[in-house]
Amino acid sequence: MMEYQSTRNPDLHATAAQAVLQGLAPDGGLYTMPSVAEIKLDWQSLLPLDTLSMAREILSALLPSFNKEEMDVLVHAAYTDKFETPDLTHTVAVGDDAVLELFRGPTSAFKDVALCLLPYLMKASAEKCGDAEKITILTATSGDTGKAALEGFRDVPGIDIAVFYPRDGVSPVQKAQMVTQEGRNVHVCAVDGNFDDAQSGVKQIFESVRDRGLSSANSINIRRLVPQVVYY
Repeated sequence: MMEYQSTRNPDLHATAAQAVLQGLAPDGGLYTMPSVAEIKLDWQSLLPLDTLSMAREILSALLPSFNKEEMDVLVHAAYTDKFETPDLTHTVAVGDDAVLELFRGPTSAFKDVALCLLPYLMKASAEKCGDAEKITILTATSGDTGKAALEGFRDVPGIDIAVFYPRDGVSPVQKAQMVTQEGRNVHVCAVDGNFDDAQSGVKQIFESVRDRGLSSANSINIRRLVPQVVYY
């Protein structure tokens, strides 16, 4: 079974479930697959499938800790009745061309595709890794990620989420989306400064606390990138 490896040390390996749960490798590197050639997937056979079936096949190939049956449960829990169209990212004809609409999710951000699935992936990965510890998500945002993450993690058992945004650095719509977010486990904090200040503050928390229960929803790791492969 394919394992992921750190970009800083190719000898540092992790299963797909461990990589999803950890986000970053212990040495601070990003988890990546050793070679695309290791992926066993006949992409042409996927073309007639509906979107959720296609997601099941692609995600179970890229995250081999999960078999197709397990991934099918996760994608249906994450996406059913949450997007405007059954194909999640709708394609429309514009003259002789086609446009992929990435704004049909619950917060009108393309990041909904990954962040609706992420909490389910993380919970399932924790179970596979035998980790029953509560997870706290800390994330800095310049707008889109914050609302999409808050919506995705809302009321997910065993996970709390705190989003930090620059007080005057997001649009009025994005700010309104975040500060009115419902959910028993969601927290929103305005930061005096810009996005870099918010991001630096979150990094300082990770470096000073080093708590196994802390994690992130930012977009630099495979658990955010892999779900977005599907719509391409």
